[in-house]
Amino acid sequence: MADDDRNHSRRTLLATASGAAAALALTGPAAAVAATGSPAGAGISAGARPATGRGAAAQAYTWRTAAIGGTGFVTGVLFHPKVKGLAYARTDIGGAYRWDEAAQRWTALTDHIGWDDYHLLGVEAIAVDPANPDRVYLALGAYTQSWAGNGAVLRSTDRGATFSRTDLMVKLGGNEDGRGTGERLLVDPRDSDVLYLGTRHDGLLRSADRGATWAAASFPAAPSGSGQGITFLVAAERTVYAGWGDGGGALYRTSDGVTWQAVPGQPVTAATRVPVRAAYDAGARGLYVTYANTPGPNNQTDGAVFRLDTATGAWTEVTPVKPSGGDAFGYGGVAVDARVPGTVVVSTNNRWGPVDTLYRTTDGGRTWTSLKETAVLDVRETPYLTWGGSAPKFGWWIQAVAIDPFDSRHLVYGTGATLYATRDLARWAPWVRGLEESAVRQLVAPPAGGAALLSGLGDVGVMYHDTLTASPSRGMATNPVFGTATGLALAPLKPAYVVRAGWGDQGNGAYSADGGRSWRPFAAQPAIASTAPGPIAVSADGTTLLWSFVHWDGTKHPGFRSTDNGASWAEVTTFPRGAVPVADPVDRTRFYVYDTDAGAVYRSTDSGATFTRGASGLPSGDVQFRIAAAPGRSGDLWLSAKWNGLYRSTDGGVSFTKVTSCWGSYALGFGKAAPGAAYPAIFQTGATENFVGVYRSDDTGASWIRVNDDTHQWGWTGETITGDPRVHGRVYLGTNGRGIQYGDPA
Repeated sequence: MADDDRNHSRRTLLATASGAAAALALTGPAAAVAATGSPAGAGISAGARPATGRGAAAQAYTWRTAAIGGTGFVTGVLFHPKVKGLAYARTDIGGAYRWDEAAQRWTALTDHIGWDDYHLLGVEAIAVDPANPDRVYLALGAYTQSWAGNGAVLRSTDRGATFSRTDLMVKLGGNEDGRGTGERLLVDPRDSDVLYLGTRHDGLLRSADRGATWAAASFPAAPSGSGQGITFLVAAERTVYAGWGDGGGALYRTSDGVTWQAVPGQPVTAATRVPVRAAYDAGARGLYVTYANTPGPNNQTDGAVFRLDTATGAWTEVTPVKPSGGDAFGYGGVAVDARVPGTVVVSTNNRWGPVDTLYRTTDGGRTWTSLKETAVLDVRETPYLTWGGSAPKFGWWIQAVAIDPFDSRHLVYGTGATLYATRDLARWAPWVRGLEESAVRQLVAPPAGGAALLSGLGDVGVMYHDTLTASPSRGMATNPVFGTATGLALAPLKPAYVVRAGWGDQGNGAYSADGGRSWRPFAAQPAIASTAPGPIAVSADGTTLLWSFVHWDGTKHPGFRSTDNGASWAEVTTFPRGAVPVADPVDRTRFYVYDTDAGAVYRSTDSGATFTRGASGLPSGDVQFRIAAAPGRSGDLWLSAKWNGLYRSTDGGVSFTKVTSCWGSYALGFGKAAPGAAYPAIFQTGATENFVGVYRSDDTGASWIRVNDDTHQWGWTGETITGDPRVHGRVYLGTNGRGIQYGDPA
């Protein structure tokens, strides 16, 4: 989450109920299965769900992730207590990762998750088995609302190289409030065959067969349909502690795995309403608990830190700094040093005034030192973290903190945009190689110039990718800085001219005359732009801009037109409200708009001044139906209408013909034509049979070749795709939490 976007929840294309419900409706909810091991999932390798009929040929591709570095909320980090260099990280929409010590980068563990299961890229919790280092467990599920699919547990005996899957009968909330609380999944310290899973609305679940089957377990607190439920499960020797986020007794424990009791003497104040995380200091027999008045990561205004002496039962408040009216915040992460008893680190959270920090103690909480003031943040590997300023921020949304059990000075913490690490408690750098979590909104591959790619992203604006293997050297586009980009377009006949739109505090639109290297804000903008910035288009020669406006709640507003680089704007009364404008790539006077309410195309032949109705009777009712214009041709349009199929017009939108070679089309783009071919290669996220994949056509859509495979699916990929106009076969694919994936024929 951008630090200037604090009032918007993280983050994604599917972050709202309406957005996620729309995506879910594409294919219907995943089949509900009993909470037992799914035969279909047994023994699958990183994603190889059994395939049904394949209607298209396949070509082997090499897939990589374009480097940006982080860009999303890292909600949890775990070091394995017995294996040096083994660590795991979880994210709210981008899946789970394992640290590869030899390669010095993170390896994604959940890219195999496919379209129907997109919600499983929200990771609620991770558990490792201290006695069996090769075992790792993931509790997956992003949302608990009625439209969301049920959660699942993945279990691995090879550190996540392969997984078996159990579908649950309950929902998990890895992208909801409370996602930064502790791990809700735990291996029983008395018996490695037993696991516990704390849910938000369905109490405690227990497995006696290493996660293969699950059943409800007794727990003294009653869950509700709107609460947080169990916020963490932590082992302290042979005792298990559970945080409870819905009031009453906030901390429970069991010593036999069956009977739970509220921990006596625990603090009951406004500041300790929600136990956020806990960590056990075995050397000093102390359980440290961080509290806040809400689960976070937003809206926390009070909090505290307490220590429970597990030998005597005595509680001691060890809060480093108490929140106050002028400095309101909660406490979040907590980690103990396994090598040095009494050494503990905690984080503040939602501290927007003085900025969040880490506090460290070496005497069990009697005294604390803030680490922010002496921190030197080196973000040269991920320059966007300066957010257009001169220096990066120490962090926000800090709820994940961990200390390497083999190196007391290797301390890491997650933020809303990255994961920082230090080896000396002074110098910090992002620890994110291979960890990419951006939600991608737009992709533009220039036909010429220095940029390999331009991207519009959720939370971190627009990027100019001078290379795909290193984070953009310019960071995010500035002048102005955006949070989430809502529009990005290039003039095909003048490719150095680019425009962008998005959410920002210093303006919502800008243009570039050097291919996106530098930007100038529009000198003026329509009044609605600051509260409803939407898609933007530029004519083929760069002389006319068309800007559409849609509020985040879906309210549609009139479109506006500019012919002077945004110095002045005029309303276009015949432009369908809230629709996405598309410029003809050859004829500077032509624009096209698909009215998704009416199922009709509107056309302009006077540079966007007026629009008249063209083809009608087309699919309607979904704002994500969209038009793409084939490069180098006038009036050659392709309409992706999701499950309604793919349509083509060769007369500028006067009429459309359905393409019969596929039955589903969600996002479509073009790349360099195959050798000997006259028509550009077409890429789409679509379906030729009964599943959604990534396809290429080299024969104008007559046939399709699948270019992804079952280990490369990345959940929901229906927002944007484009080929490379300079390299045949290369495709760039936008994901909703796994960054920009790009593939080349192997």
